[in-house]
Amino acid sequence: MATENEKKKTTKKPAAKGTGKAKKAATETSATPEASEASAKPAARARKGVEAGPHARLSFLRITPRKVRLVADNVRGRKVGEALAMLKYTPQSAAKPLAKLLRSAVANAEQKGGRVDVDALYVKTLMVDQGPKMRRFMPRAMGRAYRVEKKTSHVYVELGVAARA
Repeated sequence: MATENEKKKTTKKPAAKGTGKAKKAATETSATPEASEASAKPAARARKGVEAGPHARLSFLRITPRKVRLVADNVRGRKVGEALAMLKYTPQSAAKPLAKLLRSAVANAEQKGGRVDVDALYVKTLMVDQGPKMRRFMPRAMGRAYRVEKKTSHVYVELGVAARA
């Protein structure tokens, strides 16, 4: 005599074929190229035909993004000369690499843009993203170990040309 479990096994119907493919096709067609292009980062936009101004990138800066953003927020939107003067007297450790990056962006503007008025340049975009974390372990009592995360930053700066008054 068949038990109840065997009856349940035999009464199950297999899932309809093709349902997973239909869902996958529906999700692929709903994404439009315009939506993905709008969310692209500035460097990716430059490759897709939307022209970016003079820019520079600093990768794997060994300072946490939170600390770099404190300095970057003071510089964003200012004229290049004013921003460099401000960074020169900023005591935070992130000021020196940001000043170097800003000078690199100005040099890129002069090199690629031909005759560019450096006094008219301003910091249009300054983004600080998190890079990879270097994981280290610190020995603690009773054989334990604490994880220490040494964070890195990726910084992107784009300059714009202000209209002369």
